[in-house]
Amino acid sequence: MRRVLAFYQFLSLDDPQAECSRLQSLGEELALRGTILVAHEGVNGTVVGDTQALQQLSQYLLNQYGVRSQKWSDLQPGNSGFHRFKVRVKPEIVSFGVDDLDMSQSGEHVDARTWNRLIDDPDVIVIDTRNDYEIDIGSFEGALSPHTENFRQFPAWVADNLDPDKHTKVAMFCTGGIRCEKASAFMLNKGFEHVYQLDGGILQYLEDTQTSESRWNGECFVFDQRVSVNADLEQGQYKQCYACRHPLSVDELASAAFEHGVSCPYCIDNTSEERRLQFRERQHQVRLAAERGEQHIGQDQRRARERQHTDN
Repeated sequence: MRRVLAFYQFLSLDDPQAECSRLQSLGEELALRGTILVAHEGVNGTVVGDTQALQQLSQYLLNQYGVRSQKWSDLQPGNSGFHRFKVRVKPEIVSFGVDDLDMSQSGEHVDARTWNRLIDDPDVIVIDTRNDYEIDIGSFEGALSPHTENFRQFPAWVADNLDPDKHTKVAMFCTGGIRCEKASAFMLNKGFEHVYQLDGGILQYLEDTQTSESRWNGECFVFDQRVSVNADLEQGQYKQCYACRHPLSVDELASAAFEHGVSCPYCIDNTSEERRLQFRERQHQVRLAAERGEQHIGQDQRRARERQHTDN
């Protein structure tokens, strides 16, 4: 069975390029697919492979980088998860845009049961640190949305909307933990007194929580070809518009504004006719490749997924 392994670790790396080369060689040797980002601040990745290969990678990550934040999930038959394997050196393992952020202290990690108590506490501000297109398909009851298009906009939203003297208890969450890890460190650096983060993110919460006790509503966006998972961590109903990256429901896929690989209700009014012609040509090449039994990965689609992974 092919499975998905998502992981991250903040740590100081002196030579990210050397680490990149080692991970690239290992991933190719193990026949993995997916993306790993390496920076001076650590490593962050989501990869697909058979169980034995991922176990070898998991052990390497633990031994080499001390990676303990590792999330496993199953991949449905017929879903490749990713088209290829690539390790990239980036300025940050999750793009935030704050220079010299002290990551030595981050928010208090809380489990699912404690998280439910925090949600019930009227003195706690619960913040969804994810992007707006992710929040559109699911979130926790009563969570505050920053309405950001990418994670780099989060610091400005905090400056405009939160006050450490007024908002003394802040609880944050994201998909797998990496964004709220960085956001919580930022909040502590800005003087917020009590900062909490959901340990393992939404995915760990869904795994640990009975449906009757869950405060989660909707589906959870994920950064691979599954697009979303439901409360049982099975592949969800959503597909993705490759023009704008927004997840699409069954009804939205039936909309007159949806054209596969070209437009959807969220972007049709913001995409020029010239750009749509380019998308149509790309889809034509995809169909031709499929007829030849080959795989075609459009440049825009590759860039969109790589950008999403960096922003996650």
